[in-house]
Amino acid sequence: MRAFRSGNYLLSEARLEVRLAYSGFLLLALVGFASTAAFQLFHVGPTPSAIATHYLGGERGDVMTFAKTPRELMEATHFHAFTMGLVYLVLAHLLLATGASDRVKMVAIVVGFVAFAGDLAGGWLVRYGGAGFAPLLLLCWMGQWVAVGAYVYFPMWEMWFRRTR
Repeated sequence: MRAFRSGNYLLSEARLEVRLAYSGFLLLALVGFASTAAFQLFHVGPTPSAIATHYLGGERGDVMTFAKTPRELMEATHFHAFTMGLVYLVLAHLLLATGASDRVKMVAIVVGFVAFAGDLAGGWLVRYGGAGFAPLLLLCWMGQWVAVGAYVYFPMWEMWFRRTR
């Protein structure tokens, strides 16, 4: 972490073992995000109506679902707030240590934070604010994927394909 203090640390200048550790983290994070995408697409559903049904209850195909309870929402929020906060922090720092433009970094960091926070609040909003919030949650999921793409692409490019200064 000391290297990040200078503000001009680039991953392309990192030692091999550091690049391997960061790459391992990025690949494992990518697996985690892919499993999240699979859950969002196949368990919840990729449409606002499917999202509303997941949180509010109802019929989806030949399956009956029940409204999420406050306890279920609290358990998901508690777990995800801690883990996603930490993962977001590490991914954002790795992005900052790349040669990506300041604009790309700023957009990815802001979009990522807003999308992750929206994901945390989205279930609550749909459950207690109504189905009208389902498109917002879907938008947050899309924002997460844009941000995650930047968080993984730019550090991997920096570590393995960019020539050092």
